[in-house]
Amino acid sequence: MTETTIPILPCRTLRPVLDFYTALGFDVTFRQTSPNPYAVVERGGIQLQFFGMKHYDPTRSFSTCYVRTDDVDGLHRAFRAGLKATYGRVPSRGLPRIGALRDASHGMRQFLMTDPGGNCVRVGQPISEEQHHRPVPKETFARALHYASLFADSREDPAAAAKVLDQALGRTDERPTPGQLLRLLVLRADVAGRLGDDERATSALSEATAVRLAAEERDLARDDLARLEELLDDQGMG
Repeated sequence: MTETTIPILPCRTLRPVLDFYTALGFDVTFRQTSPNPYAVVERGGIQLQFFGMKHYDPTRSFSTCYVRTDDVDGLHRAFRAGLKATYGRVPSRGLPRIGALRDASHGMRQFLMTDPGGNCVRVGQPISEEQHHRPVPKETFARALHYASLFADSREDPAAAAKVLDQALGRTDERPTPGQLLRLLVLRADVAGRLGDDERATSALSEATAVRLAAEERDLARDDLARLEELLDDQGMG
């Protein structure tokens, strides 16, 4: 037997949602306006279906689905490029938006994007055979990064992430390693941007670019360095 699961997601109106997915490289393979608004988009092996609800509020949506891929890095690059070409920028807050690409604690490398209908599409690739959350780190800054990343990317609560990061960055009794400091500052700039705090985003980016890493630290921080470049570009600082 062969089965396929296809998510059917809500939106207020179809047009903004279809424009968004077209920017990501999807094709609109079906659309109807009556008796009910309904549409289908497809890209490779991904198919998403949408239905319109006149009084639906995208900002209060909890709709989500997960897309598993064998090239999450390639999709993230392609989606960012498509959004920048269409919108003139890569949106990181409000609707629509796309988040950072990171290794999650449950053995997936993933990013989140939210369409104009408020639907959160999580796109991930397995990087471990153990698909469960790892124990919370005990070291101070590793623990702060763990919780801040969960708040920022899994719960989409940038305010909570900012609080955790500010507590870690404000410590005077101990200091992070250069690699940890870079990760803290890049994530702080990221969540500041999502909160609309452009001043803090700019200052965190400036601090992050000043961090000096040894060669082995740069290799471990490659995702954070890549995200730093994305944020600098988004802020017009690249």
